[in-house]
This record gives sequence, structure tokens and C-alpha cells, in this order.
Amino acid sequence: MLKQVADGVLIHVSEFVQSNAVVVLGRAGVLLIDAGVQEHEMVCLANDLSESGRTVVAGFSTHPHWDHLLWHATLGPAPRHGTARCAATVRERLSDEGAKARVATLIPPDIVERVPLDLLGLISGLPAGTARIPWDGPPVRIIEHDAHARGHAALLIEDRRVLVAGDMLSDVLIPMLDLKDTADPVGDYLTALRLLEDVTDDVDVVIPGHGSVGRGDEVRARIAQDRAYVQALRDAQDPGDPRLGPSATYGKDWLPDVHERQLRHLAQG
Repeated sequence: MLKQVADGVLIHVSEFVQSNAVVVLGRAGVLLIDAGVQEHEMVCLANDLSESGRTVVAGFSTHPHWDHLLWHATLGPAPRHGTARCAATVRERLSDEGAKARVATLIPPDIVERVPLDLLGLISGLPAGTARIPWDGPPVRIIEHDAHARGHAALLIEDRRVLVAGDMLSDVLIPMLDLKDTADPVGDYLTALRLLEDVTDDVDVVIPGHGSVGRGDEVRARIAQDRAYVQALRDAQDPGDPRLGPSATYGKDWLPDVHERQLRHLAQG
């Protein structure tokens, strides 16, 4: 079910890691950002849009991870975009016949049969340096960085004062650094947080890729929390992060392992 979070901006939440698909209303249709995960959820989203007389006229994937590259035929044939580096990474990773089988091994076994992979990653890269998503709707500024993945994009829906953060600024997940495609994962993450901080005066609502919507002062608080975690990780200190502790609302069984893996990687240089 679609839930309005700001004027002309709605979300559809997946059961998988509280993933947020974002719908932005335009003049001729909607922009769909990170379409969803499970088939029945995307069909539900398509039906909700159809019942309101709206169609998807553009799609966008914030970054090249499988759960942000999915699509379903019921959403229609709209052009799907990503940053140039995001799209190049997707082409590289999905270029051989065994790619989808490899992706399937990354999906939790309890949902893998409900995740449609036939339209996985069919995105086109926008020209390098593109400032806004090309579509007939509210201006959506692209804030590109490398914090979580190569060519990751946060999106500022300018006149709605909404920041779509991709896989950052979550209230349930710790920052997950790109440990494969960058020589300076900590530096890249801190740089990205500064880029997001630079636009906070223009933001009232933040929508993370996973987790709850944040409002008002919570936008800056989430940036500060993510920065404190990354700095503690860099300095091999206990982050004291509630997303990892006994009070965590999500991921108690596996987030500590992610944290330890990141800590070991940085320690090894």
C-alpha cells in the first residue's frame, strides 16, 4: 500500500529489510525510484498506481545492488535510469550468462523464488555529470558519490524538500562501506555525508533505502550518527551505535557480523 510522506511523494515498503520504493508524482505520470523487491509487492504497487489513474513514466536505481535493480512487467516499459557509473557497473556484473544465477545466491532463500530477475538491471546510464533526472515532473537533483557503491546517487526532490538517500541515513542499518571498488572506503563515505549535509537546509524529509522515514531535525541527526559510526570504524573504536546493540530494532542476528567484517577489512589496510 502506498503511503504519502510529503506532497506528491509516496513510498511502498517491502517486507525485505524494510526496503522503500519511492513514487514521485509528475504531470504525465510518476517517477519510480528503486521499484521494490518481491513480485507481489511490485504488482501491488502497480495496481495502486493504476487504480489512481497513474502510470510509471520513468524509473531510477540509486545504486548497482540487486535489491535496487529490480522491476516487474506490470510497472510498464518506462525508461529506467541510473548514474553513468552505476549503469556501467551493472553492465559489467550482469554481462555473462551466469550472472542472474549468481545474483540468486545473494537473495535470502526464503524469498528467492518471489524475486523476479527477468528485468534485473535493465537501466541506462545518464550522461556523466547529469544534474537532474530527465522527466516531466518536479526537479530531482542527483547527488552522486561512492559511499556505499560505485556511482551511488542520493536524490533531492527540490520543491518537495525530500531527500531520497539510497542506502544511507537508515535508522535500522549501520553504514555499509564499499569494500571492493574503492581504495578509500572511509574517506568516500565521509565525503558523501558532507555532500548530504550540504543540502540539509533544503530538506524536511529523508527516505532511506531501508528503514523509517526521518523528518525535521532527524535528518541532521542521522548524518551525525552515520559519521560517528564511520569515524569509530576508522579508529577501531566501539561505535556505541544503537543499531548494533541490544536495543536494535532490526538485524540483531547479522548486523554485528557486518560490523566485524568491515572492522577487519580496514585493519588489514
